[in-house]
Amino acid sequence: MHFHILTLFPEMITQALNTSIIGRAVQRGCISIDAVNIRDYTADRHNKTDDYPYGGGAGMVMQAQPVYDAWKAVLQGAALPRPPRTVYLTPQAPVFTQDMAKELAQEEHLILLCGHYEGIDERVLEEIVTDYVSIGDYVLTGGELAAMVVTDAVARMVPGVLSNALSGSTESLEGNLLEYPQYSRPEEWNGKKVPSILLSGDHAKVDAWRREQSVLRTLQRRPDLLARADLTKQEREKYL
Repeated sequence: MHFHILTLFPEMITQALNTSIIGRAVQRGCISIDAVNIRDYTADRHNKTDDYPYGGGAGMVMQAQPVYDAWKAVLQGAALPRPPRTVYLTPQAPVFTQDMAKELAQEEHLILLCGHYEGIDERVLEEIVTDYVSIGDYVLTGGELAAMVVTDAVARMVPGVLSNALSGSTESLEGNLLEYPQYSRPEEWNGKKVPSILLSGDHAKVDAWRREQSVLRTLQRRPDLLARADLTKQEREKYL
């Protein structure tokens, strides 16, 4: 899968996403991440990409021309027969979810557009954006952090990125449930012991315990998820 991130600060993207699991996935060729500098496509001789908003008001607005030309350069450079999905990271959008990550992971190419200042000229958004995505109900100084969050979450769903193929299907938010508690060696630490069921070797009982803990943890920490969680009839009667 190929990620193309349109940004004014490509060094933020490359420094953060060339490490750890994502960085190793890039090295293995499972994914590619291209940080496209919007400034490289401005027609302004001073490399400006923003100007004052029509109608007045505080701040500056990113201009349509450099954003559009950077987007077109991605299409031409990748020789794409049709425009790929283009995601604009903005707080004025539905909040990003695990289901969205799975859906976007089906794409071969994905363009992520990072805004700055007071936003981007609406005309170019209407021209190129297919999806509007927020990572939460708060405002950041730019879209780069949000783009990295989306890239990380989507990349993990791409085959070969995670070393354990089961990892992506047994973690938090699968089926709208939080993940069960995890333990490692030693068996006792600071006076706290690993639950005995996990030492039993009985995989059926371990699975049942983990399922119960997952439901209980969701009830405690994210009760809003339970209404749409994949619960059995018995679980619904017991916990809802």
